[in-house]
Amino acid sequence: MMNDGMLSQDEIDALLNISSDDEENDDSLHTNEPAYLLDIEEDTLGEIGNISFGSSATTLSMLLNQKVEITTPEVSVIQKNELDKEFTFEPVSIQVNYIDGFTGNNLLVIKQEDAAVISDIMLGGDGTAPEEELNDIHLSAVQEAMNQMMGAAATSMSTVFNKKVDISPPTIKTEDDGTIFEEDAYVKVSFQLKVGSLIDSNIMQLIPINFAKQLVSQLLNDDEPAEREMAPAVEEIEKPVKQMAEPEVQTEVKQETPQYLGKNIDQNNSTIQQAAFSTFNQVELNKAEQRNLDLLLDIPLKVTVELGRTKRTIKDILDLSAGSIIELDKLAGEPVDILVNEKLIAKGEVVVIDENFGVRVTDIISQTDRLMNLK
Repeated sequence: MMNDGMLSQDEIDALLNISSDDEENDDSLHTNEPAYLLDIEEDTLGEIGNISFGSSATTLSMLLNQKVEITTPEVSVIQKNELDKEFTFEPVSIQVNYIDGFTGNNLLVIKQEDAAVISDIMLGGDGTAPEEELNDIHLSAVQEAMNQMMGAAATSMSTVFNKKVDISPPTIKTEDDGTIFEEDAYVKVSFQLKVGSLIDSNIMQLIPINFAKQLVSQLLNDDEPAEREMAPAVEEIEKPVKQMAEPEVQTEVKQETPQYLGKNIDQNNSTIQQAAFSTFNQVELNKAEQRNLDLLLDIPLKVTVELGRTKRTIKDILDLSAGSIIELDKLAGEPVDILVNEKLIAKGEVVVIDENFGVRVTDIISQTDRLMNLK
């Protein structure tokens, strides 16, 4: 049969079937993967991660005495069955549980070789030749570093969310025992981590979808309470303006009989006396005494705060090591002694001022006792 350039009916039907199959395949591609997060939610989570891990980088820098840099995070959604493709390295997972402010947890995943560098520096090394295998001591060192990092992150989140946020001590694992990755999908917040010239790799935070949406919801919905809090302040500002604009209205105030509690007081027969206060005479020094005192004012004295004392044998002293506990002769909560030139002059309680310790004086030793201590 000669081909006249026209398609037969069978050929037309075949082309129509192919087109319909392609459309079905395209539809299946679009419907298989759900849209977990909106763009604004991803941006919000990225900003939360940027602020919290910025504080963590500062804390890690202080711990390792190295320059630490963390780049702007990249936010994406990853399903549980895709995690194996992400872990092309030996991972070390740190699980963080929130116990105050939020209900949820997240995972911090770093490379095992990076964890080895961090643990080596924490244990006194320089990080250039870390142990290849991480033992319990190395894992404890990494856990302590992550504990302080995530604690700093929680403090930053407290500022962002304007409420107290606290975490439990993180738990560290080197392999998945079935309890690490329990959710079906996670939000992956990925950072580029640089620690001096020792580490230059990626660190990722995995947040369960439900917990991530909780964070976003609380942060984005905080604007409404803020507006409600501003409303009374605006009214207080507008009130004087209205009072200035409106004329004053004279109102008659009805004088009422005062009410008494208990038996009424007979003011006519009551006796009123002036209160008598003790007088305190300031000690005045003559010129010679004042001049002698002025000569002593710039003499430096050694001030010591003593928490407590104890006695130990030479054997006990030789057995001391890092982590040993020495029991003192004072009970917890007792005031500490304030000594001047090794002489007791006052007692006080320990306080913290910014990042330094201080002592608040609660009791001054009497002048007689001070003189007895000087002998």
